[in-house]
Amino acid sequence: MLFVHAHPDDETINNGATMARYVAEGAHVTLLTCTLGEEGEVLVPELAQLAADQADQLGGYRIGELAAAMEALGVTDWRFLGGAGRFRDSGMMGTSANGHPRAFWNADVEDAAAHAVAVVREVRPQVVVTYDENGGYGHPDHIQAHRVAMRAVELAADPGYRPDLGAPWDVAKVYWCCMPRSVMRLGIEAMAALGEASPFAGLGDVDEVPFAVSDDLVTAAVDSPGQAAAKEAAMRAHPTQMTVDGPFFALSNNLGHQVLATEYYRLVRGQRGPAGVGPAGWEDDLFAGLTG
Repeated sequence: MLFVHAHPDDETINNGATMARYVAEGAHVTLLTCTLGEEGEVLVPELAQLAADQADQLGGYRIGELAAAMEALGVTDWRFLGGAGRFRDSGMMGTSANGHPRAFWNADVEDAAAHAVAVVREVRPQVVVTYDENGGYGHPDHIQAHRVAMRAVELAADPGYRPDLGAPWDVAKVYWCCMPRSVMRLGIEAMAALGEASPFAGLGDVDEVPFAVSDDLVTAAVDSPGQAAAKEAAMRAHPTQMTVDGPFFALSNNLGHQVLATEYYRLVRGQRGPAGVGPAGWEDDLFAGLTG
């Protein structure tokens, strides 16, 4: 199984429990991260000088954070697209960082995809996981990671493409990360019951939250109850980027468990496996329907 993400910490937020589950079940899990996350905000005051507008050393620091997160999840095969530092974090859409010469957003998709093809043909994943065409919420690097991953899947299967990158490999299933609107609504309602304001209050309604999708687009819900602690530990391994304490994690035990341990996906390539969980019949295993 191969996960393609834009920055260190994206993998933990979107897929931490899933990654830990499949590692524990004996699957080979590979993470391919496209940038070092140099443009991220720094939430640790004593490390503020690492920021891009100061010493510009955050990317190197985040390699260490990613290493700690992968240790927490049990993932031993994690790499950077083209090697650490080849592509730079592009920052949020419309910022000056978009114009940096090494910004991932500006990379030629064909050139970047060739680096991903080499990984696909080496590890030969049955399943690839990445973002949707909007990158979940419109971040340039997430959009570019989507483009690169999808093109790499296509090229890796072409026997005439770059034989120097290894033998062709046809990925059986491709999933995009997603969040069902029903789950998002449940979380907002739970926060309201605790007297906490919704983090999306300015948007007016859950239907306007950019990374929430209609439930009928969701095809898989991977529940990994035994991996909630591993995911939380991996989240804590990214202290410059996220604060794990707070009202989001002060919800009821059931919802807190769901937030940590259940992750959602949309199948966009390959055959859907047998119906699994809930009335929607979502798959409960990303390898569902595959053999060997």
